[in-house]
Amino acid sequence: MFNYKTYLLFLGASLAISIGLQMILPFPYGLAAALGIFIVFPLFLRKRYMSRMRGYGGSDSGTGGGGFFGMGSQGGSGGVKYVCLVCNNKHKGGSCPRCGSKMQRADF
Repeated sequence: MFNYKTYLLFLGASLAISIGLQMILPFPYGLAAALGIFIVFPLFLRKRYMSRMRGYGGSDSGTGGGGFFGMGSQGGSGGVKYVCLVCNNKHKGGSCPRCGSKMQRADF
């Protein structure tokens, strides 16, 4: 899924471009451009890989991903619900309100 050769290629390219910009531009501008490149290139790679996995929160609302770690785009599910393994009751929280058991599984 994650190609390290491509990542190293982008890292080497960003290093070469930032060194070139530091040689061409004066001190504060070259440093700012180099820092900008080191920030923008990984963001570009992340966006590219996330869009490839359809998890970046594009126009598809049924993907389930996107946002900050998938938060907010789950379509009104309201978070994680738990199912009691003893009495099969769906609830939110630590222990089952029906039987008091703490044995539960997450239901997404």
